[in-house]
Amino acid sequence: MNENELIEPAPSAHTSAPAPGARIRVVMADDHPVILLGARHALARFPDIDVVAEVRQSTDLVKTLAQVPCDALVTDLAMPGGRHGDGLPLIGYLRRHFPALPVVVLTMLENAALIRRLGELGVVAIVSKADDLSHIGLAVRHVARGRGYAGPTVRAALDALSAGGGRGAQVPLSPRELEVVRLFAAGMTMKEIAARLNRSIKTVSTQKTAALRKLGLARDSELFQYAQSAGLSHLSSAQ
Repeated sequence: MNENELIEPAPSAHTSAPAPGARIRVVMADDHPVILLGARHALARFPDIDVVAEVRQSTDLVKTLAQVPCDALVTDLAMPGGRHGDGLPLIGYLRRHFPALPVVVLTMLENAALIRRLGELGVVAIVSKADDLSHIGLAVRHVARGRGYAGPTVRAALDALSAGGGRGAQVPLSPRELEVVRLFAAGMTMKEIAARLNRSIKTVSTQKTAALRKLGLARDSELFQYAQSAGLSHLSSAQ
């Protein structure tokens, strides 16, 4: 995979690239003030980028995007507390309501299943918070020109997925597996899930293992992170 590409954006999914010499206007969203401060300082080193607004939850983000002209959005994935939720449900909402806006996702999660799902939703750039924050500016420059971008940590996860033959790609969870994953993400033990669903512990464990395999995940912690980010621990209100 080219180090500067996550997925190839569809031509209709983006605004026109800024005119030569024009500055790239960016809205940033993160619920951690320290991350916002660090990202702002990182972007200040790019003379062609202007941060035009900063928000800390989805209610203010959607309101800002409706009112403030911008060329790209840099947003955290886990940003609870707003009316429109967070994680994948929020990304889906943004892609439906602001389809021309390029989105750079800034996240601590790097599992391949999550990265793949973000790409399916139309996200063309992902940067890990574990990487140097200068990659945010590089990602912004790329999406403003209609190109994708994957930071080093994200690129490593994608390369690992490719080396594994795309383990778990494009295999949907069954309704029973999805039910187990939802309850697992809500913090229930296998014994509690079995009692809730009136199944044996062995059956529930088998269904969780099948979900891990289909999603291309190796550990329970990765499944929990994926389910939380996907909004599977609750019914999302983002419409």
